[in-house]
Amino acid sequence: MNNTILVIDDERPTLKMFGLFLSVYGYDMLTAENGEEGIEIFRAEKPPIVLTDIKMPGMDGIEVLRRIKKIDPSTEVIVITGHGDMDLAIEALNLDATDFLNKPIQRHALEQALQRARERIDINRSKKDEITLEGHDTYAVIVLQGNITSQSEPFLLETYKQAIALKKNKLILHFSENASINGAGIAILTQLLLDSEKQSIPVSISGLSENFRKVFSLVGMTNLVTIYDTIEEAAHA
Repeated sequence: MNNTILVIDDERPTLKMFGLFLSVYGYDMLTAENGEEGIEIFRAEKPPIVLTDIKMPGMDGIEVLRRIKKIDPSTEVIVITGHGDMDLAIEALNLDATDFLNKPIQRHALEQALQRARERIDINRSKKDEITLEGHDTYAVIVLQGNITSQSEPFLLETYKQAIALKKNKLILHFSENASINGAGIAILTQLLLDSEKQSIPVSISGLSENFRKVFSLVGMTNLVTIYDTIEEAAHA
């Protein structure tokens, strides 16, 4: 896999900090101090992963994300936000950002975001493999990997039908560590939860990362479903 990462940020101390972290992880780093320069470098070098600040003079990170996804939709883009920028973070996720990092950057959070990006690059080669079904004695588990988007809808709906046909007491939607979901994916999942409620089918969610728990709470998903840390907790609740 190409180990090059493009970091776009108008603050030089932040670029230096990323340089220290990414060199430890074995990445080659390209840098840009504004959005326009970042897009030029991206067109020339085509790095598989891009980190971009949300708020920059001139072209902001949201526009950078839009343009990169237009050039190459498979690029994994991680946006860097301030603690009061959750609305911007959700907007970025709706535009298919991989994840978001809050400033000041925590090394553990960066490691998780990069791992998610690397695994998504591997998994996204096949959308079908992102959604699998596991049958257990009293419950069924739909395992979600990679990036759940509008393109995932036919596979998720088919797997959901298969899970219902198993006639288990409970259905668990489990997000693996590499999984993420954008606005279209959340809309699809919301409709499944509403359909399950009409059919009196108990559904739980497990494994969702802390960032996406915040997103689910903000969009009202937690009013429809209980979220657990593990499959085991969801199964025995």
